[in-house]
Parts: sequence; structure tokens; C-alpha cells
Amino acid sequence: MSAIAGILNLNNEPVNTDYGIRLMKELERYPADDVQTWYSDKVFLGCHAQWITPESIGEKLPYYDHDRKLAITADAIIDNREELFEALQVKKERRKKITDSELILLSYYKWGEDSPKYLIGDFAFMIWDEKKQQLFGARDPSGYRTLYYFKNDTRLAFCTTIEPLLSLPFIEKRLNESYIAEFLAITGMFDTVDARTTPFENIQQVPPFHRISIDRKKYDLNRYGAFTPNQKIKFKSNEDYVSAFQEVFHKAVNCRLRTFKAIGSQLSGGLDSGAVVGFAAKELQKENKTLQTFSYIPPRDFIDFTHKKLMTDERPYIKKTVQFVGGITDNYYDFEGRNSYTEIDDYLDVMEMPYKFAENSFWLRGIFEAANEKGVGILLNGDKGNSTISWGSAIDYYALLLKQFKWLKLIQELQNYSLKTGGARFRLLPDIVKKGYPFINHHVSKTNKMSSLINKELARKTGVFEKLNQHGIDDNGNLVSQSIYNQRRIIFDKISAWNSGSTFNAKLSLRYKLWKRDPTNDLRLVRFCFALPEDQYVQDGLDRALIRRATENILPDQIRLNQSIRGMQGADWLHRMIPSWNLFMNEVKELIKDSYVIQFFDEATIRSALTSSEMGVRPNRMSDPNYRVLMRAVIVYRLIKKYF
Repeated sequence: MSAIAGILNLNNEPVNTDYGIRLMKELERYPADDVQTWYSDKVFLGCHAQWITPESIGEKLPYYDHDRKLAITADAIIDNREELFEALQVKKERRKKITDSELILLSYYKWGEDSPKYLIGDFAFMIWDEKKQQLFGARDPSGYRTLYYFKNDTRLAFCTTIEPLLSLPFIEKRLNESYIAEFLAITGMFDTVDARTTPFENIQQVPPFHRISIDRKKYDLNRYGAFTPNQKIKFKSNEDYVSAFQEVFHKAVNCRLRTFKAIGSQLSGGLDSGAVVGFAAKELQKENKTLQTFSYIPPRDFIDFTHKKLMTDERPYIKKTVQFVGGITDNYYDFEGRNSYTEIDDYLDVMEMPYKFAENSFWLRGIFEAANEKGVGILLNGDKGNSTISWGSAIDYYALLLKQFKWLKLIQELQNYSLKTGGARFRLLPDIVKKGYPFINHHVSKTNKMSSLINKELARKTGVFEKLNQHGIDDNGNLVSQSIYNQRRIIFDKISAWNSGSTFNAKLSLRYKLWKRDPTNDLRLVRFCFALPEDQYVQDGLDRALIRRATENILPDQIRLNQSIRGMQGADWLHRMIPSWNLFMNEVKELIKDSYVIQFFDEATIRSALTSSEMGVRPNRMSDPNYRVLMRAVIVYRLIKKYF
């Protein structure tokens, strides 16, 4: 794992190495095992390296291949090493020691600009091709590593983080109003539909699943692949589907255990992180290694207000997994004294852009700190599991059966569902009809719907809603109503919805010198999951049926077959805010008085939310959109004050 940086002169003038050194100096805020630079007449490359894998110890980066006339700087862990060894004909005696950056370089030498298509893992890299006089780079499909750049007619400068680029004298710091417009207009959890943009007008990023190539005459930025396959998988039996899934998932987990440090994992009481932990711990036991797990719990004075079928303190279920799986040292943290408001400045320092997951911010960063203290090098998680390994909403699938007139199968499913979850056989039917035929009931509850925060004049000026409409987002900032199956595809292949979360993981990993990795979003696994027929995900009254069947003997049945109790992390976020509430309200009032900042917001929306919230914090209203409106507004306010 590394922070990389570089400069390319496009006008044939010698590169000013002082600029490169300035970039590297700015990266000194992050811990490093080694810092190296390389330069030729018009190119400067740098690497601020953190050693995570055995092969990375002592790795020379940037690396120059004299025979091939190629230089590389890379921030990468490549997971399909064995496959690449065969394709690239790497000698067996070299395979244990060859670095991931060398594999990337060999892949580029063989496949050229198609090389990213052959790489599985988390990566961002830049290669200087001396023969072609071209700089070429790429970012992994989910954007788990970041890569920002500035380009004008004479120079290109790039870096893993933004602030080093802002230190260069030829880059002017200007607010990107189009970025802010998208962030404020979209009421959902993703930040923008244009993953190239940043809050800084002159600085772009290579989006996930994209490659970039630059020389004096050419500047290309294009997508090199897709998550979703065109064909479905068809096996003879349910057992064959489970066996094939286990093989793919086992590979996705195992390749992410490659470190000479301790291995950890986030763990809740549910299926996704439980499955990751179950498969990982079993593999580590073969080598007499222990898996460290990290779990967030509410503070002792939190009074649970949620429904009896929701679990805010998941320890009872977590401990069932820990005891059943074995080989685990479990750790629990309540992060006392932290809250979403006190975390803002630190998050903006890390993210260098606004964010929308404030409700969970206090424990997300806390887990990184705790894992760092335990000497963890790889921190596993199951963040994308809901869309991959544990895909399968019963109501949505039953609505699909209804629309396809498969009524006999629907009745059988409802019978089995009622046997497994309790209750009347047809109690779900009204909800199923509404899902299948939404036009029957046009009314949509707005109880927990956020209002768009954007100022109408800014929206008009930037044309933001016209742009969002092209990506299936309506004028209220929501994905246009359509089937959950279409939304799943849109989010993976048309909107880089993971970009913000991946940015957060990449930059916190850099700060705490550990690598957060998600087997549930392995490219091979995602493609496999999308290729399966939907009846593998809902079956015989089981929702999320594939992962439930695939974890038999991996997870305890109380977890594996649980369809009644659901964990709810972050339910205490408002409870934690009580000591900071007056400061929070006062800052909102400052925002309203700031003539420069308020022009970006819909002032009426801010004032309405403020009036509602000034009555005091109500911890049992965790989903009240007024609180979220104000929190997002303050985050954007702080960002603008910090940088502009």
C-alpha cells in the first residue's frame, strides 16, 4: 500500500524536480516504511510506501525496467497472482518474491492499455512508457485506491490525495460549483453521478473502472470493463449453485489474507461480515493463526427505543458467531465521547471532500484506530454483501412472481415464508401488490424523505437536475422509481455509488497503515452473483437464500437462518450528539448568516430544519430528515471554510 505522486511535462521542457519533492513532502503526514523517487528528463515519479504484503517488504518503487524502458509507481494489491503467473509465464522460482507492481508492469508490457482488464485487486498505478513517451494509469473497478490529477496544456500532476496537488504553485484552488450542486441535489447516500469530479475545479480523479493515457497529443480517459455479465449461469441443481458460489467466495476471501501482519475483520451479528469471518477464520486456523474481530456497540447509557425485531447491541449474535467459528479474538468498542459532530474536522482532513455517512462516522474511524493498535495489516469487511452474497429481498421477488403470473409458485413461497417467520400466509400480499404494481397506490410517505438542499439558482446555473435525470435521478434527488433489480445494475454499472465509501476506506487505510478489504465486492464474485437466476436468492420461504445455504456448518443456525431480528448500527447517533447539540445549532445559525455559503443552499429548507431541531435533540428520531439536512449542511459549510 502506498501513496503515489508524479509530474509529466507535456511541452518537452525538463521536469522541475522541486515540484516533485514538494509533493512528496506533503505526503509525510502519513506513516511510511520507505520513500523513493525516480525521474527522467520530463517525468517525475514518487512513492510513499507502506509494506503490507510479504512481497512488498523492501519493494523498490518507483521501479524502472531497463530492458522494457518502463517505469512504474503503484498503490496496489493484486489478488489473481497465480493466474497472472501463468499468463505472463513468470518462472516458478520468481513467483514467491515478485512484487505486485512488477506484475502490473509485465501485464502492461504484454497487453498494453488493455492490461487493467486482467488485474483483480485494489489498485491505482501510473506507468511511464519511455518508448511511446506516454503516461498510462488505471484505477480498480470499485475505486478502493484513489488517484487524483491536474492537467493543463503543459503539465500533468497526479497524487493519491488532493492536498499535495494544491501545494503546487501552478494549481489554483477554486471551488467546483458543479460538484457541490450534485452533492446537495442528490438526497441519497452517493455523492455525485460524475466520479471524475472533486470539490476542486482544477483537480479531477480517475473514476473507478477507468484507465487514463496522456502524451503530448493525446488525453484519453475511458472505462475498461463492467461489473455485470451479459449471460446467466445455469446449473443442474441447487447444490451445484451452492458449491460454485462457495468456490468463488472462498477464493475472494483467501486472496485477501495475504499479509505478514495480523488479520482483522469488522463483525456484526448478521450474515455478510459473519460469512467473511467464517470463511477467513477457517482458513487461518490451518496456519494456527487467530482472526481479530472488531465490533461497535452503543454506550452504556443508551436506552434502546427501537422495535423488538431490531437489535442495536449485536453482541449476543456476534458471540454466537465467534463461539461457533472458533479461532477468533473478539473486540468490542463503544467509542465513548465521540459523535458525528465532533468527527467533522478530522473526516474532512481525511476525505478532502464532503461526505454523507455522518451518522456512522464516529465508529467507522474508531474501528480503524482500534485495528491499528492491534497491529492489523488487513481489515476485512462485508460492506457490499447486501448487493452480492446476501442479495435477495423476498417481497421484491414475490412481486416479480406476481407480475409474471407465477401464482402457484407465489402461493407456495408465501406458505413457506409464513412457516419460517411466523404470521398469516398472505400477510405480505398487500405489500407485494404495491411493489409489483406501484401505480395502484401513488401515495409515497414523505416522513423520512430528505428535501434537496440545493439552492434553486445554483441548480439552474449548473444544470444539475438535467444531468441527474440522464442518470435516472429525479428532481427530488432520488433514483427514479423502478424495480430493485434495475436499481442494482444502475448502481454498479452506471453510477459509481461506491466512490465515496471507497475514498474513505483508501484514505483512512493510508492514515492508519492498514488495508481495508471487502471480499463481497471481489470482481469475480460480483459477476458470478449477477449471473445467477433470481430464484437462487429467494427460495422455499428464505430470503437471502444463497448465502444462508452456503454457510451451513460455517455459521450457527441462529445467525444463518435468522429472518426475524435485524441489526441496526448507529441508532445511537443522536443520543451521542446531546453534549454537542447547542454548538451544532449555533453553527447552523452561523451558516445561514454567511452570505457566501448560504447561496449554495435552499435557505428555506435549512431554516425549517433548524426550527424543528431547536426544540432539542430527540434520540428516538434517528431517521428524522431534519437532523440529516443540518448535518450535511454543516459538513459542506466546514469544507468550504477550510479550503475556500
